[in-house]
Amino acid sequence: MELFTKQFEVKTGERIELKDITNQVQSIINDSKVKQGIAFVYTLHTTATIIINEAERGLLNDIKKWVQAAFSRTDYDHDKIDTNAAAHIAATFAKNAVTIPVDDGKLALGTWQRILHLELDGPRTRSVIVQVIGTPF
Repeated sequence: MELFTKQFEVKTGERIELKDITNQVQSIINDSKVKQGIAFVYTLHTTATIIINEAERGLLNDIKKWVQAAFSRTDYDHDKIDTNAAAHIAATFAKNAVTIPVDDGKLALGTWQRILHLELDGPRTRSVIVQVIGTPF
């Protein structure tokens, strides 16, 4: 059994932004030389999340609009000390990590599935950790 860990950064330019990080994660799996196992993808932040969904531009815009509509308010108590209560609350309804099977050295994702970093309090530079666990080639 092998364990391989690597970290990378995601730079965002908007308050709410989705970035496809699938290729970075697959590159780390390639470096790990794990043939069969799992990849654990985790963000170190309370106002960013990791999700799996389709990376189609219209859907990404719809997700951004939904997050803005669902969580934007003017009466959050946390906003008295910081202006990001909506980002913290939105992040509690998504995940800060995903686990994906690795099969024959590749992410076992469906046809349209991509790993997306969802920024909720940008622009920021975020850290993402990927751990790959499994049997080597």
